[in-house]
Formats: sequence, C-alpha cells, structure tokens
Amino acid sequence: MPHYMFTARYTSASIKAMIASPVDREAAARELAASLGATLHHLYFAFGADDVVAIVEAPDDETAAALSMSVGASGGFSAGATTRLLTSAEAQAAMAKAQGAQYAPPAG
Repeated sequence: MPHYMFTARYTSASIKAMIASPVDREAAARELAASLGATLHHLYFAFGADDVVAIVEAPDDETAAALSMSVGASGGFSAGATTRLLTSAEAQAAMAKAQGAQYAPPAG
C-alpha cells in the first residue's frame, strides 16, 4: 500500500487547549486513520514550520485525501500538506520510465 506524509500546523487555539490539558493526539490520529482503512505508522511533533508530521499507509490516494480532508475540516489546524511517498523501487521504476522522455520548454 502507498505511504503518505502529512504535515500540519496547529491553530493557536489547539495549542492552547493541548497545553491546558495534554492528551495523546497520536491515539486520535491512529483511530481516524483506522476508521478510513489506513494505518498510522508514526506521528511526530516537530520544530519549524510544521507542528506535526505523520506517516500513514493507505490503500489509495482517495483514502489519503479523505484523511487529509477530515483533519482539515476539524478546524484544529491552520495549514497542512499531504505528500505521496515513493519507495526506492517505485522511484527507480519512474527513473527508468523517464529514460528517453523529453520535454521541450516554452520557447522564449
């Protein structure tokens, strides 16, 4: 099954609520993923532009999109992104497919 990386920034209200009453956000994310037929492999809190990074395995892009939409619709995040991850074998297959393919940029 494909893997996806979800990154997100909590709203200030969400951060305030977590500080006031710390709870296991990984359990909530794991439950949501499972309800859609996906598996949460890792959930990390992060420094930098994003507050959360999650690695999820889902049966297809539609499931990953549904997961992302569910999280986005919650209102707990100010921004987020979903990235489809390729295994090394998938990347090598793409490289092989790209051999000989040529793109002509716009003439200027």
